[in-house]
Amino acid sequence: MKMKTVQHFKEINEAWKPALLDKAFRTKMIISVLLLAIALFFLASFLPYNETRPGFTLDDPLLKTFTPIDLTWITFILIYGALLVGLASLAKYPRRILIAFQSYTLVASLRLITIYFLPFNAPPDIIPMKDPFVEFFGGGQTLLRDLFFSGHTATMFLLALVAKNKILKGILVVSTILVAVAVLAQHVHYTVDVIIAPFIAYAGYRISRLINKNKKKSI
Repeated sequence: MKMKTVQHFKEINEAWKPALLDKAFRTKMIISVLLLAIALFFLASFLPYNETRPGFTLDDPLLKTFTPIDLTWITFILIYGALLVGLASLAKYPRRILIAFQSYTLVASLRLITIYFLPFNAPPDIIPMKDPFVEFFGGGQTLLRDLFFSGHTATMFLLALVAKNKILKGILVVSTILVAVAVLAQHVHYTVDVIIAPFIAYAGYRISRLINKNKKKSI
């Protein structure tokens, strides 16, 4: 086990050395990290304010068919487990990490825009999902109206898109579906929030690939 860990870190080091020697890559990575930090800062600052805005409630036929159940812990085990495994698997692929950062920046920015223009009220029977990450960056507040579109579903699908290993990619797709079902089962999101999320994630991913199209053979 120790030898495998040492070998893994050696492979990561060997992958990052030439990437960091590439001035174009270094510039893109620095700019991408800065833009991601800015996007997350503005989104985190906006979400608590969004809770106080007037909004409207959707008539969701699917949510009307069942009583919500609390799947908070299952959802977070899936999400954070996928994040840890997904990011660890990408550690040897600097250019895929670059694309992941750029894609998530676009997704976060689009969430801010869509939530601003579509201030949905929470589903009437919502069981609040207390996300420790979101609450920390959102000032410790349980957010109920960061709805259109589902950030959890989009993030999970984005991890599947950037994954290199085909088996892991399949596992992440299944995990995305499970998270989507879980947030609906808990009435945390409307159906439309969940359905649109993978399409937004895919759009962000494709745009990022286009930005880096000259490096296509390297990722």
